Amino acid sequence: MISQKSFNYQFKDTHLNESNFFVNKTNFYAFNSLINNTTNLAFLYGPKKSGKSFLSQIWLKKNDAVELKKYNKFFFKNKDNVLIDDILFFDQENLFHIVNNCILNNLKLLIVSNKKINEINFKYKDLSSRLKTFSNFEINQPDDEMLITILTKLLIEKQFIINTKDIFEFILRRVERSYSGIHNIVNKLDILSLEKKRQLTIPLIKEIL
Repeated sequence: MISQKSFNYQFKDTHLNESNFFVNKTNFYAFNSLINNTTNLAFLYGPKKSGKSFLSQIWLKKNDAVELKKYNKFFFKNKDNVLIDDILFFDQENLFHIVNNCILNNLKLLIVSNKKINEINFKYKDLSSRLKTFSNFEINQPDDEMLITILTKLLIEKQFIINTKDIFEFILRRVERSYSGIHNIVNKLDILSLEKKRQLTIPLIKEIL
């Protein structure tokens, strides 16, 4: 029997620190730039479930920043570095004032999105112009190494016992090759496994794929 540790992917905990963020060519530039604070004004974008929130929380801790999920008038008094985790759910007029305040006071600001700046419909041209001056960092679509790492991590978190490496190849050949695709299939397998009280096997996977 091949145990989980045989695959050389060990995830000791899920704490939000640098050592638990898997880095390869799909996200190296974004990770390296944000961790080393190469800019005060940063815009991070990439697909859903690609680790943007994880990376932004690491940035938040390193920069003693606050995360704003809605407009807060007290922010302007405290002079804090700021994280906005999803620009699409933030009021654009309030965001414009926050951006201006960060620029005026030389504060750090990280804005996160599933979309590129030029893909967002802005009501205010001035806001769009400001954001286009930000340094842009992208997390790209996953490659094979990233897919297998995420799949392994999620299966271990769900406490699946993996008896054969063939399971990985079988899943990856049939699943949507995206971050969301991997998350979705693992969640479905978890539900099915609990319902049928069965371990993770290729016959079980065939019931979904």
